[in-house]
Amino acid sequence: MVTKRIIPCLDIKDGRVVKGVNFLNLQDVSNPVKLADYYSRSGADELVFYDITASFEGRKLFTDILTAVASTIFIPLTVGGGINGVEDFERVLACGADKVSVNSGAIKRPELIGEAAKRYGDQCVVLSVDAKRVDGKYHVFLNGGRVDTGMDALEWIKEGVDRGAGEVVVNSIDTDGVKKGFDIEMLRDVSAIVKVPVIASGGAGGTQDFVDLFRELPQLSAGLAASIFHFGEVAIPDLKAELRRNGVCVRL
Repeated sequence: MVTKRIIPCLDIKDGRVVKGVNFLNLQDVSNPVKLADYYSRSGADELVFYDITASFEGRKLFTDILTAVASTIFIPLTVGGGINGVEDFERVLACGADKVSVNSGAIKRPELIGEAAKRYGDQCVVLSVDAKRVDGKYHVFLNGGRVDTGMDALEWIKEGVDRGAGEVVVNSIDTDGVKKGFDIEMLRDVSAIVKVPVIASGGAGGTQDFVDLFRELPQLSAGLAASIFHFGEVAIPDLKAELRRNGVCVRL
């Protein structure tokens, strides 16, 4: 049985961790270095660091904060935000990232996925997709959910994996921050078309939502969440203990 991963997500804006609802109404949460250290010591399996306004603002990712976070933790770190070329992969990997998440940059130039996979290996390239239902289909959105590309999310995810992405993070804008459960329907449709690990993101409101996620979709690799961890609503050790009691294989 494959061990399921529990992954907190740090959304960074202006050097601080923030959280919103449906990608909007961002609230200040905490210092990213302190929060990262807490998660590393609390049993998180990995950590995700997103500089959420880098692409929208047309700038490079904040490497000073990234370096401080990477030097603090002892778990794998995935980093995204403003990744538009192989040189951006090089820069964040040099700061201590283990994997690099591409989103807007890959949509603008899909060849980036293959170039990065060839240089650093498939396992280093994470395709992050912000998806939302539009007229009965899943559309890909850009710039933190601000722009509807009109692209079919399922087609794009399959293309991204075919090009060399070794992992996919599915961010459901419909369920983001709503705390009513993961987007099971969207995640089921994605996992049916790719063979690489799929990470669920958006919608966790409590421990039961993780239990339901892995019970409904045992093929999923991981569950990612932010606010329920940030605000102390769910402690990772308690979550893992409950998952274990429900037959889900996790690292305690």
